[in-house]
Amino acid sequence: MIYQIDVRVVAPVRDTEVTDRVVDAVRNLFPNAETEQEPGRIVAEAHSMDDFAERLHEQEILDTARRQFLGSADEDGFSFALKKQAAFEGVVNFAVGNPDELGDIEVQVTVHDPDVETVIDHVAPPTEEGKPIQPDE
Repeated sequence: MIYQIDVRVVAPVRDTEVTDRVVDAVRNLFPNAETEQEPGRIVAEAHSMDDFAERLHEQEILDTARRQFLGSADEDGFSFALKKQAAFEGVVNFAVGNPDELGDIEVQVTVHDPDVETVIDHVAPPTEEGKPIQPDE
């Protein structure tokens, strides 16, 4: 199946931070993203979440990811926030509650094809006892 999505990643760059480290944090989780430096922030665009999905599987946090995605989903897509320091270490850590003092990485996913639910199922499939459920079984 071909997925047509736009992934927009925005990460604030505080005065105390090294811009390249913020770029690295974004690229650690979205390695194919094209990044641009704007005043006070890094903006990145990608068209795949495959590498991000791999991290979710490796970290075994598919249920957490699904809750985050479904909690913000609408007919156009979904969004979520990530902790910047964890991303710098290559770890997915969803930001919930109070924003981090360095600011969180904001991710907006716009789904063009096929539909939002199918894309979420692809990135963070439903699980049973922590293991992805294979729809063919």
